[in-house]
Amino acid sequence: MSRIGRSPITIPAGVDVKIDGNVVSVKGPKGSLTKAFNKDIKISVENGQIICARPSDNKNHRSLHGLTRSLINNMVQGVTTGFEKSLDLVGVGYRAAKQGNKLVLTVGYSHPVEMTPLEGVEVEVPAPNKIIVKGIDKEKVGEFAANIRAVREPEPYKGKGIKYSDEVIIRKVGKTGAKK
Repeated sequence: MSRIGRSPITIPAGVDVKIDGNVVSVKGPKGSLTKAFNKDIKISVENGQIICARPSDNKNHRSLHGLTRSLINNMVQGVTTGFEKSLDLVGVGYRAAKQGNKLVLTVGYSHPVEMTPLEGVEVEVPAPNKIIVKGIDKEKVGEFAANIRAVREPEPYKGKGIKYSDEVIIRKVGKTGAKK
């Protein structure tokens, strides 16, 4: 049995969960999320807990069991506390600014790069070299943070680029001069 799949999800106070067949709707203080899941996995609410059950030990059912439970847990966590990703800009002249709803990045190209956040995602720029992406949907927060990082990925020689705050860049040693 899947260790992740069989552990129940406790529903916190102030969170409302509705299950309509294989569609789960979670409503909380930060907002609401709805997602459709595979019809083979049985999702139910019992005694203030969400329980996922699989019909058989088929390989497909085993893989869907833990996945479904994790996705529902992320929905519950998102509407209560939310998710955030923090990015750092490393490099001389690299900076970020917010113009209205858009994020403007100056990262060494001949032009500034403008990015519009996905729906349900907020972007904060507390310092010119720091970006914080927030939202209730973990998937959208991660996707937009990855799109920002893809504008100028960190390079291994000087470490310049856009990196996650908790990311460690493995540095390489540069070339040495030819000796004769």
